[in-house]
Amino acid sequence: MPNRSRGQIAALSALVAATVMTGAAHTARHAAAAHAVAARAVTAERAPWGALPDGTAIEAITLANTHGVRARIISYGATLQSLESSDRHGHSADVVLGYDDLAGYVQHPSYFGVTVGRYANRIAGGKFTLDGKSYQLTLNDKTNSLHGGTRGFDKHAWRVLEVKSGAVASVTLALDSPDGDQGYPGNLHTTVTYSLDAAGELGIEFRATSDAPTVVNMTNHALFNLAGEGGVCDVLGERLTIPAARYTPVDATLIPTGELRAVAGSVFDFSKGRVLGDAVRDGRDAQVRVGRGYDHNYALDAGLTAEPKLAARLLDAVSGRVLEVWSTEPGLQIYTGNFLDGTLVGKHGHLYRMGDGLALEPQKFPDTPNQPAFGSARVDVAHPYHHRMAYRLSTAH
Repeated sequence: MPNRSRGQIAALSALVAATVMTGAAHTARHAAAAHAVAARAVTAERAPWGALPDGTAIEAITLANTHGVRARIISYGATLQSLESSDRHGHSADVVLGYDDLAGYVQHPSYFGVTVGRYANRIAGGKFTLDGKSYQLTLNDKTNSLHGGTRGFDKHAWRVLEVKSGAVASVTLALDSPDGDQGYPGNLHTTVTYSLDAAGELGIEFRATSDAPTVVNMTNHALFNLAGEGGVCDVLGERLTIPAARYTPVDATLIPTGELRAVAGSVFDFSKGRVLGDAVRDGRDAQVRVGRGYDHNYALDAGLTAEPKLAARLLDAVSGRVLEVWSTEPGLQIYTGNFLDGTLVGKHGHLYRMGDGLALEPQKFPDTPNQPAFGSARVDVAHPYHHRMAYRLSTAH
């Protein structure tokens, strides 16, 4: 080894020390980054969830983040079976109505959390005309076709195409609806993707393509109670805000009359927020009597948009839970569970009654195929269907 001066040795020692420190700092930064990534990770897990009477296996996919939000999606009906969220004290509760097992969804279909299609909401007389040709749909709501007919998308086993974990976890499901299904024209291929991020946003993206002109209107039909499903408090004490100055009144069969009526000065005004129970049983309003409560579509101020915009905000002041609904669609149907009469036994043996849940369904207006002033629900080869919506969960302190 060559002779070195004391200065050279000191310089060499300093260089070695600096190198070690740099390496340690790099390792620390790498560990911190890995920890941050792990903290942001959202998991997706698959599990069996029973089988249909014909033997078709049904799966459950659970998406979960590190902040207490858990969503379980079952492949029957592409259904949001549960959605857990923490209150301001960190206590978790399932905030959507539903059943504990597959048999409930098959034997007592009530649209709890399902994917609705081909056409959400009502079509008058189950009839519409497209390119000069008339189509008759199956009738399942007295004289109307509701939520896709007697066997809509909610009553099918969907295929699980992809399940992913990561910064955003997701599951994509698919269903093929053949030409003539429930009376609708065109072979329709549909997908639904549920995605959960670290912040607590559950996104739902609907896509559909058709080989012939048809009509499509898809949404999710979860019924929410932010105090907790089946709890001692119903949803009527929660505060709802809807950014809409107009709604669509309905006739005796709950079909829109075609009018866009101002909400100002009426029990339908949620533009500045109001407690649901303040007027849900106000029989002085003819529309409340017809709907047996709220069962009406709101024309969102923003209309049809390229990016999701706020469609509704729901607050439970006791728990502090907040739900925001975002969507690209022009309308929002609100439904206060008016036909729940205590005969359905839901999760944990709970009897569901009117007011136990609130549906906030972003969609096209009801009966749009028969009311051109409402816009268009047309889908064809050159114009596929695409709807993006999201449930954003948070807490107010």
